[in-house]
Amino acid sequence: MNRVGIGIDVHPFAEGRKCIIGGVDIPHSRGLAGHSDADVLAHAVADAVLGAAALGDIGKYYPPSDPRCKDMDSLVIVRECGERLRAAGGQLQNVDAMIVAQEPRLAPHIPRMQHNLAQALGVRPDQVGVKATTSEYLGFTGRREGIVVVAIASVDMPEPKPVGSD
Repeated sequence: MNRVGIGIDVHPFAEGRKCIIGGVDIPHSRGLAGHSDADVLAHAVADAVLGAAALGDIGKYYPPSDPRCKDMDSLVIVRECGERLRAAGGQLQNVDAMIVAQEPRLAPHIPRMQHNLAQALGVRPDQVGVKATTSEYLGFTGRREGIVVVAIASVDMPEPKPVGSD
């Protein structure tokens, strides 16, 4: 049974932090604020994968109140969410993500992002789409206050048992 899930994540820029997107340290004057490494792309992808399998969201497994998540590498979150999908009998078909950011320039880093996410998910790089766009100076991304990512995942899941078939 084919199912889809959607993920969205938003992080504001912050001084004194690295700008990690898709597991790539992007050279930039500011990083992203968050409890973990604030990898906005990884978080949206992880939520899309979990959503497709109806397993909740990353906040269920990685709450900001959990000290073990402090400065956590978000590719670990992606890997573990892929493992949860497989444990539920699912198989990722593909994931696609759109990064909305006025800055920094991301195009040169996208192939590495795709590679990192594919490796974490245990799939081929051609199963991971990553794109970037600006918001034409509109909204909080246009004002260079932060970054938003929207992701979708397509998974194959086992057919559910009919209700009352136990």
